[in-house]
Amino acid sequence: MYLVSSCLAGVNCRYDGDNNENKDILNLVKEGKAIAVCPEQLAGLSTPRVPCEIIVGKNGNKKIVNKDGEDLTKEFMTGAEKTLAVAKAIGIKKAILKSKSPSCGCGSIYDGTFSGKLIKGNGFTTELLIKSGFEVYTENDLEAGLFEK
Repeated sequence: MYLVSSCLAGVNCRYDGDNNENKDILNLVKEGKAIAVCPEQLAGLSTPRVPCEIIVGKNGNKKIVNKDGEDLTKEFMTGAEKTLAVAKAIGIKKAILKSKSPSCGCGSIYDGTFSGKLIKGNGFTTELLIKSGFEVYTENDLEAGLFEK
């Protein structure tokens, strides 16, 4: 059983109100092999919403701000914690999450300048899941055949 980003399962929950549907992930959900969650919606953020990115300070501390400069770190942490609670309640230990997202990104995220530049790092939900012993993949890993579903 997998935990998957709702946007990858075709749910219109992205910041712009759209989705990133991936047919393989949608099929996992339809077959009962995956549960779809959106950490940002679990945190109570609206859809659509102002785009957000992670800013990494010189001391290594991270915060999430939207393009208008509003700090939403607390909300993103809440979404991460609620996502972890869902996964634990179901007994899931693997996740396929949306690449580059400030919640779900794994391996690379946007750099906080809203310029499209990527840096090495993980979204808040991914970071919490990894620290809790989960295996986390992105849709790119699935498409590259890096693991079997």
